[in-house]
Amino acid sequence: MTMTAGTESRDQPPAPSFSDAFTAITDSVAGAIHGKGNVIRSALTCLLAEGHLLLEDVPGVGKTSLAKAFARALQLSFGRIQFTPDLLPADVVGSSVWNAHDGSVEFHPGPVFSNLLLGDEINRASPKTQSALLEAMAERQVTVDGTTRAVPEPFMVIATQNPLEHHGTFPLPESQLDRFLMRLSIGYPDARNELALLTEVDHDHSLDRVQPVSDQRQVAALARSAARVHVADAVAGYVVDLAARSRSSSEVRLGVSPRAALGLLRAARVWAATEGRNFVIPDDVKQLAVPVLAHRLLLEQGAVARGLDADRVVAHLLESTPVPG
Repeated sequence: MTMTAGTESRDQPPAPSFSDAFTAITDSVAGAIHGKGNVIRSALTCLLAEGHLLLEDVPGVGKTSLAKAFARALQLSFGRIQFTPDLLPADVVGSSVWNAHDGSVEFHPGPVFSNLLLGDEINRASPKTQSALLEAMAERQVTVDGTTRAVPEPFMVIATQNPLEHHGTFPLPESQLDRFLMRLSIGYPDARNELALLTEVDHDHSLDRVQPVSDQRQVAALARSAARVHVADAVAGYVVDLAARSRSSSEVRLGVSPRAALGLLRAARVWAATEGRNFVIPDDVKQLAVPVLAHRLLLEQGAVARGLDADRVVAHLLESTPVPG
């Protein structure tokens, strides 16, 4: 599957296939992130599906490095917000400032006007400040003082939070969790990769190993190409069945939304394209169901008391939902 349609001119090389371009990006990012190929591939899938990513993990496993590596490999503008309890919405979206020289009012854009925005420890900010991101994440625009401004394209929020630290935090509400296409955990490296991490002489400059291999235009072209991947009615029906079973499950108080079902299909289209196919198969859906759906489920207290978590509930849904032929 190629990124662009049409006949290439004789004096230009052919456009790389989707899978080749995808692999070049993941290989470049892997130069800074040891042994996390599946995480890198899933994160890039999230970006090309035009979604946002929640990285939920303990400190020190490379969440910030992953975001910076993607910005470097894709040559995207990068913004970072360190969320704290005293952070204000204007610190996120920007504010209008009076110019004393000519009496005019100038808009000073906030970090949200970046291609790739890293929101560090998003659950440490107040709900009011967290909600400042909602419009940008859902509608790709920001309204300040009655004026609406578009954020750059492509646009992706990578937010991080520590799942074990609850003191002084504000848990993300379901409405905001639903804006994140995927939730991923990087996890600790295995012994071999941790040893390589400890013995590399240029660890403090690991991002220098990430080579720019793409740009905004190619990222947009890849996203458009993936959006054209065919989804048969039977596969779409499979996603509908998964969503319906999540809403009727005795273990689930709040099932997945239609936005989640749409997001799962968008991500499955990208995954199919990375495999060189122009059509989605059920295995693409099954591969992505946990990172796309699990964080959107609100479990019943009885299920939690029995030791179930959302990942296992999604796995049960996959086991019990008939797969189309």
